[in-house]
Amino acid sequence: MFAPVAALASGGVVGLVLGLIGGGGSILAVPLLLYAVGMPSAHIAIGTAAFAVAVNAAAGLAMHARKAPIRWPCAIVFSLAGVGGAFAGAALGKAMDGQKLVALFGILMIVVGLMMLRPKDKGGSQSAWLTRENARQLLPRLIVLGAGVGLLSGFFGIGGGFLIVPGLILAADMKLEEAASASLVAVTAFGITAAGSYAWSGLVDWQVAALLIAGGIAGALAGTKANAVLAKRKGALTRIFALFVIAAGLYVGGRGLFDLLQA
Repeated sequence: MFAPVAALASGGVVGLVLGLIGGGGSILAVPLLLYAVGMPSAHIAIGTAAFAVAVNAAAGLAMHARKAPIRWPCAIVFSLAGVGGAFAGAALGKAMDGQKLVALFGILMIVVGLMMLRPKDKGGSQSAWLTRENARQLLPRLIVLGAGVGLLSGFFGIGGGFLIVPGLILAADMKLEEAASASLVAVTAFGITAAGSYAWSGLVDWQVAALLIAGGIAGALAGTKANAVLAKRKGALTRIFALFVIAAGLYVGGRGLFDLLQA
């Protein structure tokens, strides 16, 4: 497929999944950039995907902020802690051999798919505002979990919402819907940090990133409309997608391992 068309279509697939089932699409960005668009290295694919994910998350954050209040104090502390982790993760990712990175990414995809098959934790029952009274209890958890999730997000160049949401629920006793909204703050921050690090090393293809974002917007709009029609089947769609992610992870990991052994 002609590379610009493939990049646009790849963005459309990521956005469609995001709009249809509410998450998980960004995990497909790097494999699509490698195998559909034909990017020359895993590092460029990760840097490019990180930038596109950050832009799309920022757009999603703007829409969520209009509809419902976001637990800003918890989200900001979690994100600031994670920025350091994301910077360190990006540095580690750039230093690692590309084929090893692809093999590890395949393993990550399998883990994500398995996590999507598990029933979702509905979260806590109380408001998760960070106050002087609970700061001593919440701050250590927010900082430690934020830094850990940021490290993985920066290393793999992904949004990391599948880790951020449960991390916020665990750290701040947020409800699921609160954590989903607040997670966009962290996804944006981590993505910008990772993309900035990769861009500094010349590992972001800006033209492909722009096409990925444009396709993602169109795909998200289509997915959101389809979601309204298929709302009753969302659980089944999520399970099907999770199985697809696991299968894709086996392929990506196996191919990365094979290329590594051949080197």
